[in-house]
Amino acid sequence: MGDVVHALPVVSDIVRACPGARIDWVVEEAFAELPGLHPGVAEVIPVAVRRWRRAPLAARTRHEIAAVSARLRAARYARVIDLQGLLKSAWLARRTGVPVAGFSRRCAREPLAALFYRDRYDVDMGAHAIERLRSLAGQALGYEPAGLPSFGLRVPAEPLEALPAGPYALLLHATSRPDKQWPETAWQGLIEQLLARGLRVALPWGSAVECERARRLADAHAGALVLPRLTLRQCAAAIARARVVVGVDTGLTHLAAALGARTVALFAATPAWRFGPYWSEQAVSLGTDGRWPEVDDVMRAIEE
Repeated sequence: MGDVVHALPVVSDIVRACPGARIDWVVEEAFAELPGLHPGVAEVIPVAVRRWRRAPLAARTRHEIAAVSARLRAARYARVIDLQGLLKSAWLARRTGVPVAGFSRRCAREPLAALFYRDRYDVDMGAHAIERLRSLAGQALGYEPAGLPSFGLRVPAEPLEALPAGPYALLLHATSRPDKQWPETAWQGLIEQLLARGLRVALPWGSAVECERARRLADAHAGALVLPRLTLRQCAAAIARARVVVGVDTGLTHLAAALGARTVALFAATPAWRFGPYWSEQAVSLGTDGRWPEVDDVMRAIEE
């Protein structure tokens, strides 16, 4: 999901540099709601590579791949850009039947993916992930990205009766990698301090394991609430209504910063300079490589 959020400014850049351009976005089905929140995206084309991999020879898989391929070829795109630099994304891009632009072998996340591109571009690997994507698209389409990234997101008007009635903090504790997880004792300490300052605490989740963690965090605190499972559109709405969002390096934390929410992003396993928010005074990154921020550091950032 973080890759999808980080790619949104590319749409804003293209809309600004190439007026009248039609932009379609191919995305994993689980994240298909996100590109649709940008008014510059004409059509979102969901794919199911994760599911296809589990049964590559199944009739359903072959039928869905054929249908997506036909849809991509029929569009007759003028330009196709692979922003992920992975073998799976390069394979999908080639289904269009149009020459593909992508990262050079040196810059692609999976160097072999560059073999699938006709046009290969170098980017500054010392730059933030967003700036690398903006640079690739700019080179492929002949413009120079300028200024801070613009995400262009529309906050969806989703009914959310489960949210706390008063001011609340949204805590994004869930992530797919164990090394990205802030210790539960730290979350417990943060919840205590937030409740002491009059804020309710809302805990979203996306899997059974994450739901259990949310329940453990909430069980000891009467003012903490485990939310029902939300769609991505509902998550975006919940983020936009929160007084503050605190989260680890995960897609929803990047979405919070992209939406302009007051966001404290926690890093240790991954470098904040490469993935953290830098485009808004409403967002701050804490932590250094291998060292988590303390609860007091997070509360100080929230108060500031």
